[in-house]
Amino acid sequence: MPVSMDTIPVPDSFVFVGERLWLDFVNSDDAARNRKGTRLDALDAFDTFVQWLSAARILDAERASAMLKRAQQQPTGASAALHEARRIRNVLRALAERGGAPAERATQVAIGEINRILGRSAGTRRVEPRSDGGFTRNFVTVGDVFAGLLIPIIESAADALVSGELVRVRRCADSRCSRVFFDGSRNGKRRWCEMATCGNRAKAARHRRKVKLNVNG
Repeated sequence: MPVSMDTIPVPDSFVFVGERLWLDFVNSDDAARNRKGTRLDALDAFDTFVQWLSAARILDAERASAMLKRAQQQPTGASAALHEARRIRNVLRALAERGGAPAERATQVAIGEINRILGRSAGTRRVEPRSDGGFTRNFVTVGDVFAGLLIPIIESAADALVSGELVRVRRCADSRCSRVFFDGSRNGKRRWCEMATCGNRAKAARHRRKVKLNVNG
């Protein structure tokens, strides 16, 4: 039976609020909510991981379908790739949530993992057109097809280190939200991953407190 993207159990939609690919990957443990409001982890299964990679424009539909077919043929390789993706996500979350000096252990561990994955990558980078008229840069692996899945994410994290962007990485100010994001605002004081969700919840909570104080006063 041929494998296609139509066979994947796709959530309602994936949310990309990190402003950087590696931060969106960190947020993939809360990548979407289903109709019941339950949090969905994009790395729960290899199929949903591929769907997330497609939504993030790391894989086009043709490569995504080919990856799913290969996963059926090599389930052990797919399982190992998923396990590594989860482990790397934990490393990158620690990097995103770090504070203080660059010499922190979280940064050192992240640099080691970034260099390890970049060092083992073998393939070619290509610029290709997208269906919407834009363009995307793809990494096409040679040999192990699973080995290159994390390369664009790792390169994004490496760019953040090289460019000094870590000082602008924030965790959402809502204590119930674990999402991280790059704060590109002029004053560097963005607090919420999304104003439409966490920001509005905080605004509503402030309003309720103000009304309660007025009533009690």
